[in-house]
Amino acid sequence: MTPHRLTRDEARRIVVRAQLLDANRPGDVVEVAEQLAYIKIDPTATIAPCEQTVLWSRIGWSYEPGQLAKAVELDRLLFEYDGAFRPMSLLPLMLPAMRRWPQRESSRQWLDANSRFRADVLARLRAEGPLQARDIPDTAQVSRPPDGWSGSNQVPHMLEFLMRQGEVAVASREGRQRRWDLAERVYPQDMPAYGEDEAADLLRARRLQAAGIAKQGDRWWNAVGTAGEPAVVEGSSWRFRVDPDALAALHADKDGGGRVAFLNPYDSLLFDRPRLEEVFEFAYVLEQFKPKPQRRYGFFAHPILMGDRFVGMLDAEVDRENDVLQVNAMHEFLPWEPEEADMVRAEIAELAEWLGVGVVGMR
Repeated sequence: MTPHRLTRDEARRIVVRAQLLDANRPGDVVEVAEQLAYIKIDPTATIAPCEQTVLWSRIGWSYEPGQLAKAVELDRLLFEYDGAFRPMSLLPLMLPAMRRWPQRESSRQWLDANSRFRADVLARLRAEGPLQARDIPDTAQVSRPPDGWSGSNQVPHMLEFLMRQGEVAVASREGRQRRWDLAERVYPQDMPAYGEDEAADLLRARRLQAAGIAKQGDRWWNAVGTAGEPAVVEGSSWRFRVDPDALAALHADKDGGGRVAFLNPYDSLLFDRPRLEEVFEFAYVLEQFKPKPQRRYGFFAHPILMGDRFVGMLDAEVDRENDVLQVNAMHEFLPWEPEEADMVRAEIAELAEWLGVGVVGMR
């Protein structure tokens, strides 16, 4: 079919709407997860952990952290997998690939060499689960070397491998620690079944739904393939795929409306850096791992989205000892108009209220 022709403004609005960052806020945690397909988990909490700021930036003042735990641990409408919370509707689409895991020969060899260890872990969970990794004995016959993220204990490795195969699942969290159980006691048992090809096609469509518009055939996180419909964007040589529903919504609401949003550095909108630069003309660099003298905006500065454009960076951190949100700097890419500065200040005030602290340092 003939590609849709979009301006950069239209492409940006499609992305912002797909990421639930337009003026029409979603109503709850499950709605956010269903649309975004995943909510990244990360403990870095200069303001709040990633999973919490992602939800607050979408839902706003009515979001409470306990709502996420309830959706995951009680209602079982979300599940944790590979460092993210995902909607349970996605699990049937992931299972065919999970059953084929691992593809890497070294991982298969490690599992084969530790067949008795694998059986021990599953038996312990069946008898006593849910359990934290530290509650399960390490009976590995063959060890994986420390990788800088984990120590010599092989139990976390085995649990991660079994999770990827769909044998075990994260049942709940105690602080930042995961509690594991057999997948059959965590996941619903009445899920639809899909063949590998159908599941892969449906997954690509869900990724495009979350992206709104993405580069065709990209091997980046979107991996939308030929889902959706072809599109070209003014001033770009890329071949895009666009979600038909997102396109219809754009045409139905020319104005759309926007707002200010502070995005956690691990927010899904920021993950596809090439698209971010191509569509938003925003070259984002996370400075968390840079030496302090090389940082321009701050250790964990949050990009500021205003409508469909990135206008600056917020360098702020919560000081729990004094119960304040310390604003170190508000960096402006271009000088803000007075009303734009007022919008940013108002959003900072709402953020502090949600955190239950005061604000200092805001100019």
